[in-house]
Amino acid sequence: QVQLVESGGGLVQAGGSLRLSCAASGTSFSVNVMGWYRQAPGKQRELVAAISSGGPTNYADSVKGRFTISRDNAKNTVYLQMNSLKPEDTAVYYCHANTISHTTYRYLEVWGQGTLVTVSS
Repeated sequence: QVQLVESGGGLVQAGGSLRLSCAASGTSFSVNVMGWYRQAPGKQRELVAAISSGGPTNYADSVKGRFTISRDNAKNTVYLQMNSLKPEDTAVYYCHANTISHTTYRYLEVWGQGTLVTVSS
C-alpha cells in the first residue's frame, strides 16, 4: 500500500553537506509522523530526526544545530538537510513513516530501504 523511496546519500568530506529526500507513494493511506533513522556498522539503529504533519520537530542531541528536517505534505515527502558533517555521521540512513490505512483504518509503519552516507576525515 505504501512505499518509501530515499535518495541523496553519497560520499562527502568532513564539514560538507548533503540533503536526503524520502517520498511516500501508494494508495489508500495518510501519513502522520515522518522521520529519519541511521545505523552504523556494529551499532543499533537510532532516531536522527522526526517531524509531524503539523510542523513540530525533534532531533537527536548529536545532530542538533547541524541537521534540519522538513516536509512537503502535498507531496508526502520528507527532507533531511545535513550540514557540518562529521565522520561519526557515517551510517545507512533510513526513512520511516507512520501511516493510516484507508482500507482497515489501522496504523502501518513503513521503512525505506536505506541510503548510505559516508563522511571522510
